[in-house]
Amino acid sequence: MEPHPKVSIVIPTKNESGDIADIIEEVRPYGDEIMVVDGWSEDNTREVAHEKGIRVVLDGGNGKGDAIRTGIKEAAHGIIVFIDADGSHDAKDIPRLVSPIIQGHADMVIGSRMRGGSDELHGTLTELVRLWGSGVITLAINACFKQNITDYQNGFRAIRKDAAEKLDLKEKHTTIEQEMSIECLKKGLRIAEVPAHEYRRRHGISKVNTL
Repeated sequence: MEPHPKVSIVIPTKNESGDIADIIEEVRPYGDEIMVVDGWSEDNTREVAHEKGIRVVLDGGNGKGDAIRTGIKEAAHGIIVFIDADGSHDAKDIPRLVSPIIQGHADMVIGSRMRGGSDELHGTLTELVRLWGSGVITLAINACFKQNITDYQNGFRAIRKDAAEKLDLKEKHTTIEQEMSIECLKKGLRIAEVPAHEYRRRHGISKVNTL
């Protein structure tokens, strides 16, 4: 990785025309490259991104996992930040995410909802079940790898591009985040986390399958 690494911000999208323009503007101050990786949206998500002057890349149409793999392959710079397109993350947290990587203390940094809070803690039954399930999986990964991470599932994260390219990622859906974490630990890469509050999505319906 270069001595003063630049940052590629990757925004996976599918039918997020209601939010994508705002998300692009919010992340713009924090990245040297902004790229939308689109899962073949049926609305005008891609058109809106193009109007904002953003590079748009189509993934293979096989879920968020495909978008993440495409983003890793296509990113131009040494640090990749993944941020969801639904407005659930705060772009102002991006410098906090990339700082441990720049300082050489971590290879991947996850935004932790357990440390920063989540609107889903006071949400619907489905949201609570999803958050509970994520917690159970987190406990299992920590037990297997002797870690003390609080949130492996959050999609808001930063990773060194050269580290990401070493990962053997196969998952198609939002389980890609857990797989990415497990692959990092298997390969002896360092994972850190920083507090990051998760907000309820601004528009539309969540694409996360609770089961």
